[in-house]
Amino acid sequence: MKVSNLSLNEQRLVAGLSGGFLLLFVVLAFFDLQQMTQWINQGFAWTIDVFGPLWQVWMLANLVIALVLGLTRYGDIRLGGDVAPDSSTFRWLAVIMCTLLAGGGVFWSAAEPMYHYVTTPPLFAESESGVSQVSAALAQSFMHWGFLAWAALGTLSAIVVVYAHYHKGLAMRPRTLLYPLLGEKVETHWLGTLADVVSIIAVAAGTIGPIGFLATQLGFSFEALLGWENNYGLQLAILGGLVLIYTLSASTGIEKGIQWLSSANVVLAVILLAIILLAGPGNFIIDAFLNGMGIYLQDFMPMALNRQDDSWLGWWTLFFWGWFIGYGPMMALFIARISRGRSLRELVMAVAVMAPLVTNFWFSSIGGAGIFYEQAAAGVVSGPLQESGLPAALLAVTQQLPLAELMVPAFLVLTVIFVATTGDSMAYSIAMAISGDHTPRTRQRIFWALTMGLVAAVLLRMGEGGINALQSFIVITAAPVSLLLLPVLWTGPRMAHAMAYEQGIVTQAPRSKVASTESAS
Repeated sequence: MKVSNLSLNEQRLVAGLSGGFLLLFVVLAFFDLQQMTQWINQGFAWTIDVFGPLWQVWMLANLVIALVLGLTRYGDIRLGGDVAPDSSTFRWLAVIMCTLLAGGGVFWSAAEPMYHYVTTPPLFAESESGVSQVSAALAQSFMHWGFLAWAALGTLSAIVVVYAHYHKGLAMRPRTLLYPLLGEKVETHWLGTLADVVSIIAVAAGTIGPIGFLATQLGFSFEALLGWENNYGLQLAILGGLVLIYTLSASTGIEKGIQWLSSANVVLAVILLAIILLAGPGNFIIDAFLNGMGIYLQDFMPMALNRQDDSWLGWWTLFFWGWFIGYGPMMALFIARISRGRSLRELVMAVAVMAPLVTNFWFSSIGGAGIFYEQAAAGVVSGPLQESGLPAALLAVTQQLPLAELMVPAFLVLTVIFVATTGDSMAYSIAMAISGDHTPRTRQRIFWALTMGLVAAVLLRMGEGGINALQSFIVITAAPVSLLLLPVLWTGPRMAHAMAYEQGIVTQAPRSKVASTESAS
């Protein structure tokens, strides 16, 4: 397969615009964080108001269409042609599980169920169905981290990238999502440049946030456990160690460091979950998971399309939808990169079904254990969460677990690896997006890994306000990205039909002029 080359000037333009925008954000925040935060909050409110309903409909439509493709004859499509996959199924699944929602999910798995347990979400607060607080809390958490969230990160969008890159020979960049609309001229069109830039900015912001949060979480944990002062020096040292880990992983590539780190992460997570289930409140967790899943499936549509409380939606559902949509284009590149040779059915089942179920059980295990201990002693988890915020939740839960002297440090290590697997894969994806190369140069991966760490360090210097401003900014960046992803609702099925026709799965030729051109592979 011959992939079209991109001019060095075009690469420099994309890198300069995306990197320059991040630099401008940091400079403005450094000189006047209060004013910057005010602007961001205004932009956040406008984005939620204008784009919120669109995001809710898009997330639902994306999942439904992906499931239809995966469960019909189109599921037989071989992504990238009839070639052997690059890695074993276990390693492929491990990379998916540890890359997509891992960086955020590890923080929210303890905190979000407790938030919803203490303050029942509006949909359930006004319901007369008698849903328990525990089931309502977990069902709402499942909605935010389940089927809709995962499907948004690598189903229809990945199909378009696979077709444009492996079948038509375009460089692997976010602009390939526009290939069905613009054809091969997308590589030189200004809309292509804009697509690359906004996608890089969105995913960089979405990755820097968890990196910064990890430094604050571990700093809080070290202060609580060891008495070390949770100051900037400690947070900077933690950040330096994390950046070193994911930079080394990114530099060795997907087949080595990224796969090894992801596989180790999955094994450690399974061991810790087994200990919680066997030595901790296993029966409560299993019951809570099944009851929560029942409510989640029963009220899936009302939760997905709920518009009852605009303020609540803005700080919960729509915040998460903006975050995940911002990740969408870069995740599509990464999923397309690691899934060549897999069937479309494998991709849809892994990303849109299996991974959400595993995530939901993870939330039930960590968050459910927190609720169990909270019921036994009110305030044991909710107290630290309300006093110290997100960083305190996981520590508060793990301190209540059996074998706490082992479980606490083990979960801290797990958290570090989870965030590292997000950092290395996103540094790799950004390098791909700028260079257009299937395997970008090592120095490009290292540069973006270090750049994200440097931005996080500057924002940490400003205190929690800097990281919080970035978190709200993530939602703003999702606005242009959502316009880039909107067409995949119809171009994804079109590209799937084109691949199915090429592989003899369907006999009706594609109607699209772009999709039916001769393959460049």
